[in-house]
Amino acid sequence: MAKGPVLITGGAGFIGSHLTDALLAKGHAVRILDDLSTGKRSNLPLDNPAVELIEGDVADAALVARAMTGCSAVAHLAAVASVQASVDDPVRTHQSNFIGTLNVCEAMRQSGVKRVLFASSAAVYGNNGEGQSIDEDTPKAPLTPYASDKLASEFYFDFYRRQHDLEPVVFRFFNIYGPRQDPSSPYSGVISIFSERAQKGLPITVFGDGEQTRDFVYVEDLVDVLVQAIEKPEVEVGAVNVGWNQATTLKQMLQALAAVVGDLPPISYGPARSGDIRHSRADNQRLLQRFSFPPQTPMSVGLARLLGR
Repeated sequence: MAKGPVLITGGAGFIGSHLTDALLAKGHAVRILDDLSTGKRSNLPLDNPAVELIEGDVADAALVARAMTGCSAVAHLAAVASVQASVDDPVRTHQSNFIGTLNVCEAMRQSGVKRVLFASSAAVYGNNGEGQSIDEDTPKAPLTPYASDKLASEFYFDFYRRQHDLEPVVFRFFNIYGPRQDPSSPYSGVISIFSERAQKGLPITVFGDGEQTRDFVYVEDLVDVLVQAIEKPEVEVGAVNVGWNQATTLKQMLQALAAVVGDLPPISYGPARSGDIRHSRADNQRLLQRFSFPPQTPMSVGLARLLGR
């Protein structure tokens, strides 16, 4: 891979900051583009001379082009990661979730940077494959503007691959959790929100009956794969699911949380939210074929780390 920093859009956020740490540990310099709307300066080792933070919006094409200059590769993580926000305000979230992607593609074409990994989402499948593991060829049926923007971004990366020789590695994240996932944010994952409320003794509300399932992945397990995708000499065509092929109900997750914190506060169940997917479990054969997936961090260990125990 050419010398130069790795550009991480959204690098001050939950996943991006963990990726920053991992790349620094491997000897890479890192340049971060983040508007700090959900990311935090405190997530980053800004006293390290190998880290550069550019504060700004990925929807700003000129800024993205400037940030791309001299980079060796890109991890495009910036997004408004809330399904509900995209339902409530699809025009605003489209700027980050799709226009930002197009800006990254154009900046790469103009600068000659080839390797890019993209954070897509299991949301592109909608409810297709419900009740079974979902492989990458499962028909796509996005239910929300968020999922539609992610799928459209995948198509654009493939176009730029064919037309301009970009080397995209598209990952469809299932449910990632771990430290630095801000429970006060409306964009945060259910584990982070439930963990904070359990730790504070506050009531927990489950949207739905708690029998909905998710495929949870601890953030450091994910980041191990992302670093491989940046460093691999060559990459294969086609999106890759990131999950363990394990379905965990929200009730089971709450039981695991109780094992870490002790007795849980009162739990209530409300109506399911618009656009929420009932069941989600990754077929991860392509992931296992293309990458060395690390040993799974058990949920009990991941939850303890999230809670600082």
